[in-house]
Amino acid sequence: MALQRLTDEGYAAEIHGAHLLIHDVPYVTAARTIARATLAFVLEPSAGNGANVSDHRAMWTGDYPCDQNGARLIHIENASQKIDLGSGIVVQHLFSSKPPSGYYPDQFEQATTYASIIANEARALDDNATPRTHRAILPAEVESPFVYVDNATARARIDAVSRKLNLTGIGIVGLGGTGSYILDLIAKTPVRRILIIDGDEMEQHNAFRAPGAVSLEELRRRPKKVDHWRVLYSNMHRGIEAVPAYLDDGNVSLLEGLDFVFLCMDPGPGKRLAIEYLEARDIPFIDCGMGLEHVEEADSIIGIVRVTASLPGVRDHTRRRLALEVAGDEDLYARNIQVADLNMLNATLAVIRFKRFFGFYMDFAGEHHATYSVDGNLILNEDRAPPAAANQGGGQETDKAA
Repeated sequence: MALQRLTDEGYAAEIHGAHLLIHDVPYVTAARTIARATLAFVLEPSAGNGANVSDHRAMWTGDYPCDQNGARLIHIENASQKIDLGSGIVVQHLFSSKPPSGYYPDQFEQATTYASIIANEARALDDNATPRTHRAILPAEVESPFVYVDNATARARIDAVSRKLNLTGIGIVGLGGTGSYILDLIAKTPVRRILIIDGDEMEQHNAFRAPGAVSLEELRRRPKKVDHWRVLYSNMHRGIEAVPAYLDDGNVSLLEGLDFVFLCMDPGPGKRLAIEYLEARDIPFIDCGMGLEHVEEADSIIGIVRVTASLPGVRDHTRRRLALEVAGDEDLYARNIQVADLNMLNATLAVIRFKRFFGFYMDFAGEHHATYSVDGNLILNEDRAPPAAANQGGGQETDKAA
């Protein structure tokens, strides 16, 4: 609504990712010349529909604007900070100007107020200095993978960092407790395609170690896990593809061309097949796992949560770290203790490692095998990459963090 009103009134306005931009705003430089630059605002689609603008600040791409005498407009000064919004839009300064009411009722009023504050000083020197240039702005051609705008990233001013996760495709094999939490986290990244693979049905015990709250009606329908999660997370992310099948020789090629894969599978032929396929194609992946045990004497749970990364140039450790075959004839489900908080932790540690690989987070450790011990609240990092193979460099690491 704000974009249409601004365009109708002659402003060179556009939606740019999670930002609303107003181009061609005239301003006075310190030398008392007139230049033009762009105002940027964190996009808030809900503002004006019963909600006020929550972030009243503005961003600015030009030099610091001055009044008609060449003095800085200090009454709107907030901070000077370079922020890359992408596609050549680089912010230099942040402004803060609250209206008397303390809030802007919509983004049209927010944008036009800041434009007027800056442009009115330019108009005092030149009657033709106006932000209403009636210049047409072509719509952006790249469609966001999100159903609605990720203004959380925009509000945090980490757009450039987030773009490191603009990947073509991520795979998640196994949508049990850990895999479903990984989907929850990956669905909040700008990866274009999320492929989820699992042949199991959604059952009652699954609901107690997975994100959110599955309804009783849904459980009675017994959908495939991947179909349940695809429907739920498609409310946020457009690119979720579900394969309701177990991984085997006939469909392992689905992993071809993915940027990264998370394996959340029990030991067995499917897991071995996946690992061999990914290694042969040098596709980076993380294998998740946990081993919990009920100590009857203490009536408590002990155990370890594990994240093992197999990345290009660092793969030799996987065979000794990962169980690829089912051990013995024991009843797997009788001893396979899983708890929601540890499934969530397993997923979180895996996704953090994934984000470090792609540079979203700084990586000083370069570990490829990490374990968390429940009873001691201890994280142990092992199998560190040699300097030439580390994706991020520098710094010292400690082997243990409590």
